Amino acid sequence: MDPTARRRFLASLLGAPAAAQTFQNAGQTIVGFRAETASPRSECGTGALMPWADALWVATYNSHMQGTGKGLALYRIDETLRAEKLHVHDGTHANRLVHRESDQCFIGPYVIDARGNWKFIPELNRHRLTATARHLTDPQGRVYFLTMEGVLLEMGVDDLKPRVLFDLVKEMKIAARPHFKGAYSAQGRLAVANNGFYEFGDNEAGLFEFDGKSWRKLSGKPHMDVTARENMGSVLFATGWDEASALFWALVQGQWQRYRLPFASHAFAHAWQTEWMRIREVETERFLMDIQGMFYELQPIAFENRIWGVKPVCQHLRVIPDYCSFRGMFVCGGNQTTPNMDNYAAAGQPQSGLWFGKTDDLWSWGRPQGWGGPWRNTPVRKGEFSDPFLLTGFQRKALHLAADREASFAVQVDILGNGTWHGFETVSLSGGAMKTVIFPDAFSAHWVRLESRQDCRATAQFFYT
Repeated sequence: MDPTARRRFLASLLGAPAAAQTFQNAGQTIVGFRAETASPRSECGTGALMPWADALWVATYNSHMQGTGKGLALYRIDETLRAEKLHVHDGTHANRLVHRESDQCFIGPYVIDARGNWKFIPELNRHRLTATARHLTDPQGRVYFLTMEGVLLEMGVDDLKPRVLFDLVKEMKIAARPHFKGAYSAQGRLAVANNGFYEFGDNEAGLFEFDGKSWRKLSGKPHMDVTARENMGSVLFATGWDEASALFWALVQGQWQRYRLPFASHAFAHAWQTEWMRIREVETERFLMDIQGMFYELQPIAFENRIWGVKPVCQHLRVIPDYCSFRGMFVCGGNQTTPNMDNYAAAGQPQSGLWFGKTDDLWSWGRPQGWGGPWRNTPVRKGEFSDPFLLTGFQRKALHLAADREASFAVQVDILGNGTWHGFETVSLSGGAMKTVIFPDAFSAHWVRLESRQDCRATAQFFYT
């Protein structure tokens, strides 16, 4: 840090508002937050970011219900990047939505009007709010709130009186501990995601949808975020993962399509480790998707009713609960120090920071690398096609194939991204053997899939370096 920046940083420690500092380092601006040092020590993650009413609004969160951490709050950051602590809530909140009809922003247990006047809603603070979504039957007058425990509430945008609609743990017969995250409404349905994945092989998480009348379970595997635009086809995207790879779903004209993406790290698998991995529009009509330690470009439109606008940007280890754009800068939230009830004794005081840069800075982060595939010791049937797996944007690519008996597999590629498949290679295996397919350097296609020519138990994992 140069001397001028160091003096500015030291001055900010003395004169900045409580629990927030701003400093410059290597051309990047960082705004920091902290929770109280005295026990109980939990987290101080930046759960939600929203540019609104001439400011950037931030809600920080702890790791459990109220009473397990102190100093979590709503902040307002002005155009000079001065952070002001407005109100302490000491809860776990990561929801945000702009309700266009009432000109109000909902973030955490707060509502903010278009002039920047905010109001605390104490009834909401009793819950751990993870998402706010548009209402299916009364979008002008009400909104939905999803809680981490799977409670779905609705609230009038004028009276601000929330009421419980569903307990999704009971509604969907979830036996294990819930950990609900994203929710979004599009194409006449509300989709919600539960990432409650605590043991390898768990099938008690899920992706669910509600059509205004009844609920339907789409998947039992952990899912994270759900989002869509209101126009351009209103494609609804959902992310998640299972034992084999990251999951990427898209609702296109009322039909779900399933795709798969590589893992970039082992450090995002457990439900606690996955907070919060978002899909966000950070440039006009351009999505950025974060899932399992990898950022991707994401085209929000389904051309030819297919998804092919997906390209890896970078890998990272940062915990990124939310990100957005503010005053031409890319703002990346964090959760840098988490003692979490002193389960790690060397963490110290809970704190986190906002990183301000530009969107294209992400290309200077770690080069995209990863692994994963459609099958991991999976029973497959003769003639069965795997989900498409991303094949573009990586320098070197290899496929490892194994089966529990003599078997053969057709490797097919989709070079247009529109569901037109071409044969690439057929791989034959003796019983219990493993074979590796090396793709030529610079070879790429949007998607790759496999077809089994026999009933067997198979593993197919791509490794990208």
